[in-house]
Amino acid sequence: MVTVGVDVGGTKVLGVAVDATGIVVAEHRVPTPAGQAAVLGAVCAMVEALGPADGVGVGAPGLVDRRGALRVAANLPGVGDLDLLGALAARYPDRRIRVDNDATCAAWAEHGVGAARGVDDAVLVTLGTGIGGGIITGGRLARGASGFAGEVGHMVVDPHGPPCPCGKRGCWERMASGRGLGRLGREAAEAGRGARLVALAGGDPGAVRGEHVTEAAADGDAEAGAVMDAFAWWVALGLANLTEILDTELFVLGGGLADAGEILLAPTRAAFAGLVQGAELRRVRIVVAELGERAGAIGAALLAAADDG
Repeated sequence: MVTVGVDVGGTKVLGVAVDATGIVVAEHRVPTPAGQAAVLGAVCAMVEALGPADGVGVGAPGLVDRRGALRVAANLPGVGDLDLLGALAARYPDRRIRVDNDATCAAWAEHGVGAARGVDDAVLVTLGTGIGGGIITGGRLARGASGFAGEVGHMVVDPHGPPCPCGKRGCWERMASGRGLGRLGREAAEAGRGARLVALAGGDPGAVRGEHVTEAAADGDAEAGAVMDAFAWWVALGLANLTEILDTELFVLGGGLADAGEILLAPTRAAFAGLVQGAELRRVRIVVAELGERAGAIGAALLAAADDG
């Protein structure tokens, strides 16, 4: 059996064909087009480019309801209230169709063939430009009453913090995403505590970005390391809040920031131990995702192959 998974992102549409064991046997990608009809057309073109399949799964960024409709998609201009499942079911009536949030799909992939294999209670957190999440509890995906479970980036961790595009202030993703790391780096540089960061930014403290902090910290720069420690505290705060609610066993960190590896994970683990209640009674692990940018597409394919997820 072969199933196709398509991950619709803000900049690219990535598709994979996956066999019955979860192995990727084909891959294709195109830039994400603008507008509702164009996005749907790109998904269909991707499905057809990947060849015959028994099922089709799609992961989409934003609020995907239980009917498979993409209701809100902040990173896809001009797209909203798009009935992806209905449109795909009409076009491919002989195939099993599943549509879910992209991070939820990625969590299912890591649970099935990635870093969370064999773990029944795990949370995937994607640390990129924003923060997404997918929750596995009791070996099953948690979707919530509306299907919107896992929007962990919009937990408010500082009500007086920076404004978020969602309309609130101090959402976790404003503090612990790539943008949050960049903001902390610029603050340090502008206060005279980031000479190496300024150099990497071409001499302009206001141009410091998260990748400059990561690079300087990896090179052993103490000031960049201090910025990374402060950033890791915000990451750990969100993970601690999720632990209090879900009592999870494993956090899988994905997204571009997770590529920093132990430079981020070590201070995050240290801060987490001091933030979560009963840390000595828990066995919570924090690890890096294994499947990289393919995770959402692989998970969508696995959902299309499963009786339930």
